[in-house]
Order: sequence, then C-alpha cells, then structure tokens
Amino acid sequence: HSAVCWPAAELEMAGGGGGGGGDALKESSQVNAAVWVAVYGGGIIVMLGLYGVIQERIMSEPYGDGDFFRVSVFMVLCNRLVAIVFSLIMILSRKEEMVNKAPLWKYLAISFSNVAATWCQYEALKYVSFPVQMLGKSFKMMPVMMWGIIISGKKYEMKDWMIAGGVTGGVTQFLLSGEIKSKHADQGSSVYGLLLLLAFLACDGFTSTFQEKLFKEHKTSKYNQMLYVNSGSAVVSAFTLFASGSAGTAIGFCFKHPDFVVHAGSLSGAAVAGQFFIYSLVKEHGALVLACTMNVRQVCSILNSYIMYVHPISFLQLLGLCMVFAALFYKSYDGWKNPKSKANARPSDAAVPVAMELGRANSTKVDAENQGPQE
Repeated sequence: HSAVCWPAAELEMAGGGGGGGGDALKESSQVNAAVWVAVYGGGIIVMLGLYGVIQERIMSEPYGDGDFFRVSVFMVLCNRLVAIVFSLIMILSRKEEMVNKAPLWKYLAISFSNVAATWCQYEALKYVSFPVQMLGKSFKMMPVMMWGIIISGKKYEMKDWMIAGGVTGGVTQFLLSGEIKSKHADQGSSVYGLLLLLAFLACDGFTSTFQEKLFKEHKTSKYNQMLYVNSGSAVVSAFTLFASGSAGTAIGFCFKHPDFVVHAGSLSGAAVAGQFFIYSLVKEHGALVLACTMNVRQVCSILNSYIMYVHPISFLQLLGLCMVFAALFYKSYDGWKNPKSKANARPSDAAVPVAMELGRANSTKVDAENQGPQE
C-alpha cells in the first residue's frame, strides 16, 4: 500500500465505513497525508541536495588563490560533533535514558568503521566528481548483502541479486565510458579516487550491517545509539586530527578563508535539517516512502551537480545512469507492491542507520530500507 493511504484506512475502520461524512473524512485525511509527504519529501530533497552542493564545493573547488582544503578528518569531526548535539537534544526532549544499552566496544567498532568510511568519502571528492561518488555508493548493495550474510546469516531472493546486479552493471558502465575525475584533479588520480570509494563501500557496508545487528540484539533506541557511536567517532577523528599534526592546518585554513567557515557551518545545518525531515517522514509514512524519496533526491543531486559544476557526460554514461535508477526505482516499486516485504520492514528501526550518519547525509537512501538488500 501507499503510505498516504494508511490514515484513511484507519479512519474507515474506526468509522465502520460510514456514509458521505466518512468519505469526506477519508478524502480529507488522504489529502492531508499527501501534503505532509510532499513537505517532508521536499525538505529532504532540498536539504540533502544543498548538503551535496556544499560538500562538493568544500572538497573539490579552490578557496582564494588556488587554495584547496585538504584536511578531510576535520570535516568528519565537525559533522560528528553536530550529530552528538542533535542526539542529545532528541534524548532530552523525548526523556530517554542516557546510559548505553550495548557494550561500549561494540559502539567503538562501529565508530572506527564509521570514521574510516566518511574519511574515504570526503577524500574521494578530491579525485573523482560528485556524480561518480553518488553513483559509487550504489555499489553498496553488494557489500551490504555480503556483510548481511556473514554477520547476520541473512538470505536474499534471486530478484534481490538481479536488482543489485543491474545497479552494479549500470555504475560499471558509467565509470568505464566517460570522464570521471574531479574538475581540478590530475587525469590519472581518478584511479585513487575509485580505490577510496571501494574502501568506503567496505567500511560502510560493515557499519550499516553491524548497526542493524546492534539495534536488534540490544534494543537500543535510535538516539541512544546515535549518541554513543558518534561520540566514539568524534574521539577517533579528533585523535587522528591531532596525531597527524593536521589540526593547526585546519584551524589556520578557517582563519585564512572565512567563507570556508560559512560553508562548513551550512553543511552541518543542512545535515541537521535533513535529519529532521527524514525522521518525520519515516515516523509518519514509513521507510519505503523514504527510500522512494531518496531515489528522487539522488537523481536531483546528480543533475544539479552536472549543471552547477559543468561535469562532462557521454551518451554511454547517460545510459548507465538510466540503468542504475531504473533498478533502484523498480526496487521501490517492488516494495510497494509486495505487502509481505513491507510488513517485514520496521520503519522505526529503519531510521537508525540514517540517524547516525549526519556526516554522511548523502547515503541515507541506502540505510533507509532494512527489508531485503540495502542499496
């Protein structure tokens, strides 16, 4: 069923399917639900689209006279600190317990893979274009499925593997049939960028799968898990920043380029706003509606990047894009058409990986669905 029909169904059950008055209430409820889906969905698309634009600006465009920002771990730390503040506000407002629900070492394991994945994501933008980074994340389906088999003993249907194969094939065609390097990167550096994306996929696949396992085994609330994982990630990234001697460089860059501070603050602000809309949409309309919204958001973000930063694209790359999005939208359609898949999904749980990734708002689509393979 479509999520916008749920409130109407509930009204019909409550009113016994009454006459004209009941029909009017049902129609009003459907319209109201549709309006809020549009508001929340539009908020996600706009805020995460803005996040992508600012992220590409920070990591791939020069400041001042050809001065590039190179301390990726500093951005990881900033985003984790914002995530901690956000989770604390939500815990206090909802009057949840602050004590950890799972062993600290499990949170720390996720924190290490979380920091590694996010660092690889930021670093990759130095060498490959933003559309390549966005599409590369679609490769996440295969690693997440493999981690799910290894860690949780999951089983997948043939159609799941076919969807994953379609996405993987489309991304492969895109990477092999045209220009993929970042605008200001050297021609040969795109190989290094692709290696960073592969490392991101491996770390992020582990992070998503272990997060889901942790939530199910220890019944942690999404904000509690968000607080402890991001606290661990903040410690890891801060230690890395100071141990590598890059703290002074990052702080000096802030003073030298005030517009960078504005961009970094806007990046975190867009992430927080995106999380608000994501939580609202998942809570009221479920993970499937969020997944569909994220598919649209991914298309919009890639098109926006091509327009704003004038990335070249070949006809074969365009076909690869169409193949990827056809597979992703079919997966969403299959989830809508198959009530069993929807019944097995847990919308409240589906937000967990999403919530924990304020620093990785671009990959929230992937973590929104816990039914079947994660994209």
